[in-house]
Amino acid sequence: MYAYNVVEFGAINDGQKDNSLAIANTINDCSKNGGGIVYFPAGTYKTGVIQLKSNITLYIDAGAKILFTDDFTTYDPVQTRWSGYQCYGFSPLVYGRGLKNIAIKGDGVIDGQGMAWWEINKELKNGVDYQSEMTDKIRELNKDFTEPNETNLVEWPSQFLRPPLVQLIDCEQVKLEGVTLQNSPFWNTHLVYCNNVTVRDLTIKNPSDTPNGDGLDIDSCSNIRVSDCHFDVGDDCIAVKSGINANGREIGIPSENITVTNCTMLHGHGGIVMGSENSGGIENVTVSNCVFIGTDRGIRIKTNRARGGYIRNILVNNIVMEDCLCPIAINAFYRYGVDLDDPSMVKHERIPVSEKTPVIEHIQLSNINAKNCRAAAGFIYGLPEMPIKDISLNQITIEMITDVDAVGGEPDMVKEQLYMVGDGIYGRYIDGIELDRIRVETRQGSSLLLENTKNVDINNFTTKTVHLDTPIIQLNQVKGVSITGRQFTNLSKSYLKLVKTDLDNVIFY
Repeated sequence: MYAYNVVEFGAINDGQKDNSLAIANTINDCSKNGGGIVYFPAGTYKTGVIQLKSNITLYIDAGAKILFTDDFTTYDPVQTRWSGYQCYGFSPLVYGRGLKNIAIKGDGVIDGQGMAWWEINKELKNGVDYQSEMTDKIRELNKDFTEPNETNLVEWPSQFLRPPLVQLIDCEQVKLEGVTLQNSPFWNTHLVYCNNVTVRDLTIKNPSDTPNGDGLDIDSCSNIRVSDCHFDVGDDCIAVKSGINANGREIGIPSENITVTNCTMLHGHGGIVMGSENSGGIENVTVSNCVFIGTDRGIRIKTNRARGGYIRNILVNNIVMEDCLCPIAINAFYRYGVDLDDPSMVKHERIPVSEKTPVIEHIQLSNINAKNCRAAAGFIYGLPEMPIKDISLNQITIEMITDVDAVGGEPDMVKEQLYMVGDGIYGRYIDGIELDRIRVETRQGSSLLLENTKNVDINNFTTKTVHLDTPIIQLNQVKGVSITGRQFTNLSKSYLKLVKTDLDNVIFY
């Protein structure tokens, strides 16, 4: 296939000259001739927005770097989905909408130079006002969009809606392969309403203090395959989303049929995260053969009473984790970004089920090995009116940090702040949980504590370290329990403590 070399169209690879026009001319000429490869040889190419077109592959060769300007006036507003809301914001740096058969490939680097964007975010967090001609444009374009009160994003009042490094909207037959994507102003790589996407062998990097520096966001997309990628970011490594609250429910496009395999995650708030923007639904997600080192959470599902939607049919297998705060977190009471003037957001009691009620069900986690975890071995927290349903934990070993001076934290952000350090698995408001061949080593306390839960099957749940005067398992207001296993049989009363709980059926090992 013929390659359209950007240098032949006037691009200067000295890292100084603005190559926006030369790159655009190369893409346009390629498109006029039916498509092909737009080729970047070695060198540094400074540019503004790169607007993709159908049937085009951007190929960034080894030694080549695309360096985006940090002049905000270059990024004219476009329609986007910004943090779950369909609205207008600064143009993404690499942007495509309504395209087919596109690719970004090579061994080079795409660098968003996000530092200037991050600095404005920092000032906004410190209460400094920001206004510019561009934010005035964005404000005018968003004048008919009534932002809900529950936003926790400091940019909304100023309309300084930072762009992702790469955003593809409503695109089909997409390949992202080989390149390094780094220093994004906002999220790094954002797929929205896309279908049939292959993401392979990417390196996605953002500094650890990047505000909202997600790695890969899969947002209301179908048939997505992610493999052999490396993430080292300042927020979630991979986040699966589908819009937020009423706006997301109205659009109603789920994220579905997603596979993630053979990836490594070094640092980040979460390894694989589903939600909290899940209002269009998330289903049919498989994660396998991944390594998480130093992520705050490993596998994380989060939603709340404002979202609605569903997260279901999730299969996770063959995962290694180390130095996580909480390796498994499933939370339907996520408090971040909710309207605190709405009492239902923090109410302990059951409330009526409505279109705002989220559903989490059919979750299977197996063959997980996690070491040196700091807060809790697992955290599963449903809603009193809508428990988490049908969850299976199978062949899992979790070892908590044993240092007496260790610092823990919140395993996840629920309505009340629950600080834990070296604790076991905690579950509340669950209907149907199976724990089979699980070993949990705690620094203190029980290895398993379940409350307000029903339909529990426990088989061979063990620990090597039995704490004095502390049972391995505590059940509080639990209905319908079956327990079997060697330690249950041999340790008798030191194994199990019941509070307002009857064992309907006990099977001895």
